[in-house]
Amino acid sequence: MSDSRDSDGSASAPLPDRNPRYESVVRWVAYMREQPPEVWGPQQNAVVNGQLESAALLDRTAEEERRIRAFADEVLDGEEN
Repeated sequence: MSDSRDSDGSASAPLPDRNPRYESVVRWVAYMREQPPEVWGPQQNAVVNGQLESAALLDRTAEEERRIRAFADEVLDGEEN
């Protein structure tokens, strides 16, 4: 069983089947490790706050929300296979 690190502790090259979003997360984590929280914290807060504001602007019924979530689950299941 292998992990994402080489024997010397450095990160190994990305696997070709990795989702591009995964690679974005890896880059963000590297950025967070290189920068102090005072730099990346406000940036992360801005992203999260923007997502919350966008969600608050949507006026959906509970049934619409269930339908959207079911669709998203199907898409994500398809990406895993």
